[in-house]
Amino acid sequence: MPPTDLADSSTGTRKPPRGIYLLPNLFTTAAMFAGFYAIVAAIGGRYTEAAIAVFVAGVLDGLDGRVARLTGTQSEFGVQYDSLSDLVSFGLAPSLVLYTWSLSALKAYGSGWGKLGWAAAFIYAACAALRLARFNTQVGVADKRYFQGLASPAAAGLCMSFVWAIEDKGLFGLDSNDVDFVTPVIAIVAGLLMVSRFRYFSFKAGPKSDRVPFIWIPIAMLILVALAVDTPRVMFAIAVLYVLSGPVMTLWGLRQKRSSRRALREAGRTDE
Repeated sequence: MPPTDLADSSTGTRKPPRGIYLLPNLFTTAAMFAGFYAIVAAIGGRYTEAAIAVFVAGVLDGLDGRVARLTGTQSEFGVQYDSLSDLVSFGLAPSLVLYTWSLSALKAYGSGWGKLGWAAAFIYAACAALRLARFNTQVGVADKRYFQGLASPAAAGLCMSFVWAIEDKGLFGLDSNDVDFVTPVIAIVAGLLMVSRFRYFSFKAGPKSDRVPFIWIPIAMLILVALAVDTPRVMFAIAVLYVLSGPVMTLWGLRQKRSSRRALREAGRTDE
């Protein structure tokens, strides 16, 4: 009997059925659909739905890679398809949601402000594309524990949690009529952080064992309770803290390196 697709005749190892490669790509397609739906919802003026759809895309995007690793169905096609899906869900969708929600209103203050509005949206989308292209060139080379620059799902989470919080009950005393000059700052800062060299924890490495410190259990419980009480503002707070962690961690690392070099120089002088 000839060997089937399930076995590799040269190595004797068992291969997954060909059809299982469809599974992670279905999650990727669902994530792209959620991003596309966010664009459609924003065009229709349903901004809360649009923001939630981007978060749904983020959840699905986190699942497709894990499903591929668990089933042993990673492929170059899946990597490239995932990047294209991310560009739609976390690049184009957030930029268009921000533009239809607030940035387009800047033209009421003059043509210059109107240009700033669409320029801010474009900067965000272009930086997301650059971030994804750089990430693809670093696959298998970069340290998996860290991202270089803010990941596009995190940048989208910052922008969409801001929209969601304002649409829900307002944020810091702001409402949808007061954010016209704040939104371009959010979009541009999020875009530039994506192409920055700041290091961010990727959370891909995970714990080295099944055991974690007990303190993580009450922390996780408090986060879940807070999310249940006020989801949009807690999501925005988490996004802000994560965004700030990159510059803080990078600057702290640079300070530690300077201290180490200074200590080595002083040790060298002492030996002399």
